Amino acid sequence: MVGSKNLFYGILVLMLILACNQKKVELSPNVPNEEKKSAAQLKTELTEKGFQIFDYVDEKTKDTVLMQEYYIAFLKSGPNRDQPKAVADSLQMLHMAHLGKMYELGHADISGPFGDDGDIRGITIYNTSSMEIADSLANADPMVKAGRLKIEIHPWWAAKGFGLR
Repeated sequence: MVGSKNLFYGILVLMLILACNQKKVELSPNVPNEEKKSAAQLKTELTEKGFQIFDYVDEKTKDTVLMQEYYIAFLKSGPNRDQPKAVADSLQMLHMAHLGKMYELGHADISGPFGDDGDIRGITIYNTSSMEIADSLANADPMVKAGRLKIEIHPWWAAKGFGLR
């Protein structure tokens, strides 16, 4: 159990470091190293791909801020949490691989567990054009399929190009 927890936290820390160290640039979804685009260009591309967006002018900086609708999946304790240790460890590895794949494909921007032992175990923020797509991707997680986790998704708006700090 300790080895799988250490691996889990190691992968999580790596994902968070990668997410937090990204430059503050405007990128279109699923294109990691594309040149910076104007707000108008990005707005057009996102709209054409079906993303929900709006923009406003920041009164202080006079910059156009583009807001996009994302989807937060709360990963909650599921009804089947009594698998044998070997099965739970295997599911944890598959879960981490699934989250890594979602990140690599550009479908999820960040994931992580909560630090307590409550009912809500963690979150993933999906960067998809609809809640149905985010729900489908979240429910494809091996932990969800096995019943160790269940998903609750909510729409959430955030500014494009702003990182964590």
